Amino acid sequence: MTIRVVVADDQELVRSGFAMILDAQEDIEVVAEAGDGAAAVEAVARLAPDVVLLDIRMPVLDGIEACRTISAQSSCRTVMLTTFDSDEYVYEALHAGASGFLLKDVRRDDLVHAVRVVAAGESLLAPSVARRLIEEYTAVTGAAARHGLRAERLEVLTARERETLLHLGRGLSNAEIAASLVVSEHTVKSHVGNVLAKLGLRDRIQAVICAYETGLIAAGTPSGE
Repeated sequence: MTIRVVVADDQELVRSGFAMILDAQEDIEVVAEAGDGAAAVEAVARLAPDVVLLDIRMPVLDGIEACRTISAQSSCRTVMLTTFDSDEYVYEALHAGASGFLLKDVRRDDLVHAVRVVAAGESLLAPSVARRLIEEYTAVTGAAARHGLRAERLEVLTARERETLLHLGRGLSNAEIAASLVVSEHTVKSHVGNVLAKLGLRDRIQAVICAYETGLIAAGTPSGE
């Protein structure tokens, strides 16, 4: 099955470069390019692609608002593009419904892999970057002070589901979680599904946010501790 993609970036060279890389793949077709967020929203509504790449900072309508609109109006999966690996807007984008994000200096193979992963219904957690961004954001905004109230959300989870959420928050794959809990990957998939359903989360990236916001993982805690 061909993965249909819309690429949105206000820099023409960046936009066309990503489009050329993706179009060169046998299983990916770039169905439209857009120079601003409003045009991206229109293209998604008109063409119903599987994935849209959105630059966070665009004219007319920024990438975050475009992501929020697209997530609310369609099943299209969104990957955000940013120049900055410490951009606080990434956190807002994840809350808006993004399934992942990439830095604009992403390698060719990683860009292609990201599109395939997101199109398959998974979320993209760039190694350590997502966790570091969320940690920085929560530390700066004082989210830790709100943990007491938000921790109540986790009361609907079983003990094993809380463990699963903890591992999700640390960015572990299903295989790694299975090894840690000494269970099968099939069981882990079931736990992950239960966590997402009970907490009303869209995907694994929102599970990472939840793990930090509820205080299950403290901002600044190294991965794997």
